[in-house]
Amino acid sequence: MSAPTRAAVLSVMICDDEAPARARLRDLLGDINAELPNEVVVEADNGVSALAAINNRVVDVALVDVRMPKMDGIELAAQLARLDRPPAVIFVTAYDAYAVQAFELSAVDYLVKPVRARRLLVALQKARASGPPPRLSAALPTDARSHLSCHERGRLLLIAVSEIVYFRADLKYVVARTAAREYLLDESLTHLEREFSEHFIRLHRSVLAARDALAGFEKSACHEDSETQWQAILRGVPERLPVSRRQWPLLKSYARQLSS
Repeated sequence: MSAPTRAAVLSVMICDDEAPARARLRDLLGDINAELPNEVVVEADNGVSALAAINNRVVDVALVDVRMPKMDGIELAAQLARLDRPPAVIFVTAYDAYAVQAFELSAVDYLVKPVRARRLLVALQKARASGPPPRLSAALPTDARSHLSCHERGRLLLIAVSEIVYFRADLKYVVARTAAREYLLDESLTHLEREFSEHFIRLHRSVLAARDALAGFEKSACHEDSETQWQAILRGVPERLPVSRRQWPLLKSYARQLSS
């Protein structure tokens, strides 16, 4: 019997924060290798590490735990769905409470631990038969994400939301500014405002600022924009951001609440 061709071998990513769980999945994949040739090409203990490791790799299937530190499996699935060639996602978890969220994110299957070899085989066969999943740029977890992704010169970069000082609409992109640098995001400012309303506040039709980064306001020295009269001072960046007349009453009230 001839060896399987390279294209016939299923490339697999395992993401689980527990080393014994990853080892068991490797063993199970070895057990079913004769029926479904496969190779583990990426192994990670959380979503952030998984996304860094998958960069520039083609992965057919991701076996993903749900509860993990730094970035959980639900958010990882949402981030994977944004890739140009997203892998099929199979959740492998000790909890069945996340099944609805999993299938909303177009997961191929949802396996509850302890997983048996035959059940894993069926899930992988389903993933292979379904072909590449669609690129779902709108697929998001129910809760606000902890990281945003940026495609830059063939790399997938992750930006911690907690490090973002402001978002600024820029033509068809949104600029995310941290203290260190700017990132271009393929996101909608309106969606970002809705998802992160607890952490960001609108300054202007084109700007959202991190609430914790607001250091004060000052009168604008130049009124080129008829909407703008005030500017926001932000911690960590030198820029002054425009505040629209429409938003000023809300921001002034917010500033008073903070100082009272």
